[in-house]
Amino acid sequence: MKLKVNDPVVVLTGKDRGKTGTIAKVLRKTGRIMIEGVNKQIRHIKGREGKPGERVEIYASIHASNVAIVDAKTGKPSRVGYKIEGNTKTRITKKSGEPIIAGKKTGEKTVKKAEKKTSAEKTPAKSAKKTDVVES
Repeated sequence: MKLKVNDPVVVLTGKDRGKTGTIAKVLRKTGRIMIEGVNKQIRHIKGREGKPGERVEIYASIHASNVAIVDAKTGKPSRVGYKIEGNTKTRITKKSGEPIIAGKKTGEKTVKKAEKKTSAEKTPAKSAKKTDVVES
């Protein structure tokens, strides 16, 4: 699948045709994607003992063929292509040939890696033995 998380897309077909949003989740096995604010559905939850019933809004997935990536230069829907320069493979839009830069969020993975490094550095080094006593 050529679409990735945080790519700006526009819905081409269905009840939400014309709406734009960013991809929140990619379901590769089923070929579907979840877009923030698109394909809203309401689930009715039955009341239980001590809790009243309620209506919950959820956002369902859409098949990837029903959306197109938004071209950054023109703002119109476009298909995704690839451009290979040396050893790098870059995604581009077919309409303008501009590279696709997904709006990457502040990397949670990089933060976790940094935390691991700092916690490893904070562990005290065993430099003195218990038998060594320093008197002043």
